[in-house]
Amino acid sequence: MNIDGLCDPRFAAVREAFAECFAQGLEHGGGVSVVVHGRTVVDLWGGHADAARTHLWRQDTLINVWSSTKGVVALAIAMLVERGRLDYAAPIARYWPEFAADGKERITLDQVMSHQAGLNGLAVPMDEKGLLAWAPFVDALAAMSPLWEPGSRSIYHALTYGHLAGEVLRRVDGRSIGRFIAEEIAGPLDADFHVGLPDREDSRVAEMIEGPKASDWVDFVRASPFPHASHNPAPRALAPNDRAWRAAEVPGGNGQSTAHALARIYGMMAAGGVWQDQSLISRAAIEAATYLRFRGTDESFASPAAFAAGYQMEDPVYAGRASPQTFGHTGWGGAIGFADPGAGVGFGYVTNRMLGFDDLDPRRKLLIDAVYDAL
Repeated sequence: MNIDGLCDPRFAAVREAFAECFAQGLEHGGGVSVVVHGRTVVDLWGGHADAARTHLWRQDTLINVWSSTKGVVALAIAMLVERGRLDYAAPIARYWPEFAADGKERITLDQVMSHQAGLNGLAVPMDEKGLLAWAPFVDALAAMSPLWEPGSRSIYHALTYGHLAGEVLRRVDGRSIGRFIAEEIAGPLDADFHVGLPDREDSRVAEMIEGPKASDWVDFVRASPFPHASHNPAPRALAPNDRAWRAAEVPGGNGQSTAHALARIYGMMAAGGVWQDQSLISRAAIEAATYLRFRGTDESFASPAAFAAGYQMEDPVYAGRASPQTFGHTGWGGAIGFADPGAGVGFGYVTNRMLGFDDLDPRRKLLIDAVYDAL
């Protein structure tokens, strides 16, 4: 198995864990990267970028990271909160007047960011073309009534999160969420992360592969009391293989990234918003974004959930290893990025083999345990 890249000798166990993922048949192609106190100590990639195993995974191979995109969107929102353009406590309708329709005038930005807005999906028919086109989807969100009492529970907003947050950002900033991320986050950090991938970058994208149980959650949510995240449109595991999906901005789940980009973004946040002597956001603004808004049960997944303003908190994959203030976001089928400010760690893992597990993803656990063993 080809595994390339750099690995500080202290973190040799991370390389061994990455190799073990391939040896166990869990991995097809992907990358893992670790930043500690602003220095990249692991940046590895391996396997194949296509299902037929004709193209090796390369340093600059991109892959759809699904909901790991949400954490970068949360950073964009936090930056505008710090600049005084947004307020977590403010009603969304302050920035997006049409959103006030049908009983939504009191829904706050905080509720949207912590999946408490009552808008985990559309109650009217919408195909994937409408989602990708942006305006039909956000107009439908603005017109609908909440699906439950906002603030009464947290139900995962799988796709709507990105369009809600992205439209608020567009209303106050003028730029789309993809352009904001490119100019304010990815550009300054030299992070290979994209929401709305340009044609010129398309040849670098790996083929997504749907493995066992990857889509089980869609049917599970559909059968729950809060099924709307699985409808209008239904999430498709292989949507990232379509050029139309990659070209569009779906900030709830179509970020294209390398592991190194995720580790760099979260490494910056772990260091208090500073990267190589430039400050993107203050430590206070990061703390404001990452304090806990909800802890309880997500009734659509029948599982524990803990959310800050767009960040998953208390993820069980690093429970007991990472600092209590660790925050980040997983992605459908495998990807994860997180920051551990207590240890100064930024972590990124990407894969093109989407898998589902009844418990923790063993790839994430192997890799993250290896990091903390080294620390």
